[in-house]
Parts: sequence; C-alpha cells; structure tokens
Amino acid sequence: MALRHRLQKIREKIQLHGDDEQHEQTDSWSNRDLIPLPPARRTWGWFHFFGYWAISSLNISNWQTPNSFLTLGLSVGQSMLIIVVGRLLIAMFSTLIAWCGLEWHIGFTVQNRYTWGMRGSYIPLLQRILLNFIWTAVQCWNGGRLIAVCITAIWPSFARIPNTLSASMPTTTYQFVGFILFWTFSTPFLLIRPEKFKLPFQVVSLYCGIGMLCMMTWALATAHGVGPLWSTGTAIPSTSMWNSSWLIMAGINQMIGGIAAGITNGSDFSRYARGPAHYVGGTVASAWIVGVMVSFIGLVTTSAAQKIYGEVYWNPPDLLMVMMDSGNGSSKARAGVFFLSLGFALTAMFENICGNAVAGGIDLAGLFPHYINIRRGAIITFIAAWVVQPWQLINKATTFIQVLSSFSVFLAPLIGVMATDYYILRSRKVKLSHLYRTHDSDYWYWHGVNWRVVPAWLAGWAPTVGGLVVTVQAKENPPRGLVQLYYMAFLIGFFVSSTVFLVLNKIFPRAGMGEYDEVDLYGTFTAKEAARLGVMRLEDSGDVIEGEERVVDVEDKKGTTEEVVEKN
Repeated sequence: MALRHRLQKIREKIQLHGDDEQHEQTDSWSNRDLIPLPPARRTWGWFHFFGYWAISSLNISNWQTPNSFLTLGLSVGQSMLIIVVGRLLIAMFSTLIAWCGLEWHIGFTVQNRYTWGMRGSYIPLLQRILLNFIWTAVQCWNGGRLIAVCITAIWPSFARIPNTLSASMPTTTYQFVGFILFWTFSTPFLLIRPEKFKLPFQVVSLYCGIGMLCMMTWALATAHGVGPLWSTGTAIPSTSMWNSSWLIMAGINQMIGGIAAGITNGSDFSRYARGPAHYVGGTVASAWIVGVMVSFIGLVTTSAAQKIYGEVYWNPPDLLMVMMDSGNGSSKARAGVFFLSLGFALTAMFENICGNAVAGGIDLAGLFPHYINIRRGAIITFIAAWVVQPWQLINKATTFIQVLSSFSVFLAPLIGVMATDYYILRSRKVKLSHLYRTHDSDYWYWHGVNWRVVPAWLAGWAPTVGGLVVTVQAKENPPRGLVQLYYMAFLIGFFVSSTVFLVLNKIFPRAGMGEYDEVDLYGTFTAKEAARLGVMRLEDSGDVIEGEERVVDVEDKKGTTEEVVEKN
C-alpha cells in the first residue's frame, strides 16, 4: 500500500495542470500546448517566420544542393532552375497546409484528428515522431562536425587527437567529442518556449547570413573570380537512361521531398502568427528567396575555392578545414574559420531545436497530453538521439538514411488528404470543441478512425514505392516506368490521395462537414477573427460554466435565444 501510495504521489506530481480561467483543460486529448492558441500567445510576426525558414535555408544541406544536380550532368543554369522552382513550390505547399493553423490556431497534432479520426490521427503522428527522433540525432551528428572545426581553429592539435574508441565503433574520438559538445550546448535552448524564439531567430539568421556572404566575398577576392565549376554545361553521360527534362523533374521532386516533413507540420508554427500576412510575408521572403540565395552563394563560393585550391569542396566543414590548413594555418585564418563555422553550427543547432526537437515535443504531447508538453517532449526527443546512435546510421547504414530522405513518398499522400479535407470537403470550417473529446464528437467516426482516409493514403504511395525500392538498391537497369513514377512521387502522391479521398467522401458522405462551433469556447479568436468566421466570442455569449458543461445563450437569426450546451 505504501508503494502504491508513493507511486500515486509521483504520478500526481508529474501530471500537467492547466489554467482553467484560460480554458487550458488537461485530459487525455488536451493540454496547454494542444488547445487552440489564444491571441495572447500568438506572438510571431513576419520576422519570426523569416527566421524560422532562414534557419532551415542557411544550412549545409541547402549550400550543397547544386552539387546534387551538377553530378547528374545538368548545367549550372538547369540546376539553379530546379532550385528556384523547387523553393517556390515549397513555399506554396507550406502555406497551403499551414493555413488551418492561421485560421483556427491548432497544430498538426490536433489538425489530423478531423481527417483521420481521434484514434486514427496516431498514424501520421507516429510517423512524425519517428522522423523527429532520427533527424534530431542525425542533425546533432552533423552539427558536431562543425563544433569540431571550431575547436580545431582554437586548438589545432585537436585535429590530431588519437582515436581512443574501439574498432567496433564506426567513428573517431574527434567526431564523437564534437557530437557530445553540440548535443550539450543545444540542450539548454530546449527550455525556450516557441513564443520566445524571436531573439534566437534574429541573432542566428543574421550571423550566419552575414558569415556566408563574407565567405563568398573572401573566395571571390582571393580567386579573382569564379572557377571552372561556374561554367559547367550540360554533360549527361551517354549511358544515362534519362534526358535533361526527366532529371529536372526528379530534381524538383527531390527539392520538395527533402522538406516534406516540415511541410506536414506547418500549422504547428503558423498557429503562433499574429496574422496570415506575417506568415506569408516571412515564408515567401525566406523559404523562397533566401533559400535560392544560399544555394547560389554555395555554388559561387565552391567554384571560387576550386580555383584557389584546385579541388572542389562542396561540404563547408571540409572547405573550412582546408582554409586553415587543418589547424596549421595562420592565426588570422583560424580566427576567420572559427567565426564562420560557429555561424553554421548555430544555424544547425536552432534548425534542429525548432524543426525537429520542438516539433517532436508537440507530437509527443499529442500521445500523452496528461504528462507531456512541448518542453518535456523536446527533451525526450533530444535524449532519444543517444538511443538512435547517429554515428551508426551515417557511417554504416547509408541505405537507411537514403530511405529516410525519400520518406516524402509516404508524406505527400498525407499532405494531399489534409488539403482536400480542409479546403474542399470542409470549406475551411472546423468544429474545435469536437477535436478534444470522444463523446458525441463528429470526429470519432468508426471506433475513432475515419476509414476513408486509409485507402486514400495507401493509394497515394502505392504507385511510387516500387521506384523508391529500386532507386535505393541502385540497380543497373531498373524498370523505367517505376523510376519515372518515383521521379514524380510528391505530385503523384499528393494528387492521387486527394482524388481518392474526395471520391470516397462523395460516395460515403459524413454528416457534420463544414460545421463549426457557434461560440468561441476556448477564447481563441480576436473580435475581428470572430466576426469574419461568424463565431460569437466567449465573453459576449453570456457563458455560464456548470461542472463540465458550458451553457451558452446563443441568439439565432430570428432574434430568439436558445441554450446551447457544449460538453468538454
């Protein structure tokens, strides 16, 4: 009995508790971080979203993007065309999915409940959690490489540190120390709530952006112009199965697919916006324009560095090590490399925190609302990096990483059904109170699952998964049709799942589509928003709370008054 009593005390202590006056109910489906955000917590302006997208653009991966297309034999112009079109589509699809968060102020975790059902929403949720765990670990490992460059710039002997790890460990002491330090330095920032991200976004995006420009300027000045890489023309191998048109299509698909995970949970962050204009302005300016500029700067810098050193160094950590001669260069060279690598490291850090750890925290909160909020979930996601062991994945399981990079095959259909449900079937109307209960909820469907979405989602990735398999296996002569479908996987998955889901809902219609709460039960909307949506604000409704029921006097169109009872 004593043990049971003690366990009960521990349980009560770790349970989350909300402020009832702020409608922060905490139960099996809701907590403070899952409810529709009230105006007081919607603090993100255009620069927040500029910074949010900047940290996902000012990174090593985007810097190296042109290399992926030049390697296939495409020209510089064709490679930049892919990047311009790809980044524009990223901004468009991101805004498409994020709009629900802008209008109803709910995130991905809750948003999927009206499409998949209360229990069915765990299917996309678990996919996201898995990806967050793995990519958090991988990003920590990549960030550790930059920290190792910083240390080498200060103490050159660090580059020659003896490897004390066992032969079974597929890494070195040099790399592992960088990983540990990056993980350790990142952890305190998990305590910052998303509402307070403005200062980190400002500092990191400006620091890294200026650092990249300085790096390009130095390379151009030292080389007295760009190198031969800049004038690369179309050189598709004669043995290639594909012409330039198909390679461009594959490149655009790769561009969108590479950030598909970030597109799916766009509403997790758009719900923090002070208004739609802030989101759209910041997203277009950064996701598209800055994204293209970073790839352009990476291309120019790499080309100029080729002229200086006689080799092509696409990976910034490799180029930075060469710039300071692996720590043996002058103090000026080492100082410059330190500040440049620190900028890259800070961007990697906050991209990982915001895009992976915080997003993982929100998703975990959806699984265990009684015990996990964003902060606890982000910490769990970060601790999971040690369980994932990224040194094993990157250095040994390269095929696994390639599959993860192509996971958009499964995410594009998910995005398709989300868009069709919100814009076409529901006409952008959501009954918020039904997203947080199972009793008498329109979103309970059949045992908590909307069966219509399952075949629609499967139909979206069934045509393209074969191409994914043969591509990862790197077969010499794969079936041409399978690869062609895979080269269009994102668009095929999006539109096939959208169409199938729409047809199934027309054949088997569901009641309640396009309905919404007449009263703002969560204090979610400003007066202007409530008027636009046709919702009565809570403080204007004569609301009386009795136990777990809210009895609301609502005036209908004829001027008569009736009582509407909404259960939590």
